[in-house]
Amino acid sequence: MRRASHEAKELHGANVDCKNCSMFALCLPVGVGDADLDLLERIIKRRKLIRRGEDLFRRGDRFHAVYAVKSGSIKTFTPADRKTVQVTGFHLPGELLGLDAVGAGVYQYSARALETASLCEVPFDKLEGLGAIVHGVQRQMLRIMSAQIRHDLAMHALHCKSGAEGRLAAFLVNLSARLGERGFSRAEFRLSMSRADIGNYLGLAKETVSRLFTQFQERQLISVKRKSLRVHDLYRLEALAGLHLAGA
Repeated sequence: MRRASHEAKELHGANVDCKNCSMFALCLPVGVGDADLDLLERIIKRRKLIRRGEDLFRRGDRFHAVYAVKSGSIKTFTPADRKTVQVTGFHLPGELLGLDAVGAGVYQYSARALETASLCEVPFDKLEGLGAIVHGVQRQMLRIMSAQIRHDLAMHALHCKSGAEGRLAAFLVNLSARLGERGFSRAEFRLSMSRADIGNYLGLAKETVSRLFTQFQERQLISVKRKSLRVHDLYRLEALAGLHLAGA
């Protein structure tokens, strides 16, 4: 009964109007007027809560909508071979999923909830029509796609050049920065992903990730209690990630 009550409260929060959503400035174009906003709200479909382990869509499914994460987090992955998968990203509140499927017409990866999450569903055919009327929507979509491409390139470069320590440090710095951009704490946040998923994403063994977390705590860079992480020395983490080399 308590669980049903809790989920009812979360579901209510998932159905707030766009103008009252804390992610408004990130998901929607700056300067959208009330009339345009009302038009946008009419095409957005609110989804019910997606529980941990539930798929939002699967790789190869027909593309029909773009999704905005309102709360919780989503893992994306693709098959690596017949028995394993490759984690391709972790998506936080205010971030969009599915834009890369526009050209192919099918989703290029699978998306699964890491925890209870709420999302807004934007049918793409209606979004295209809206873009012809509200030009800021098209600019915003391009801006978000550009940011995602930059992030993917940066992470690819990290995988190629950094050692295990630098990869994990960069991963934590990146999470901290993305959460900070969304108005959350940069110093304290929840790691919804498992050590195995983090290792898969970074190209490291689960045991290596666990060992590095222990080392980072011993060096007082971070502290971890179950899923909760606190950053004690962001500057040193950035240095480990190679982000201060230009000024060295």
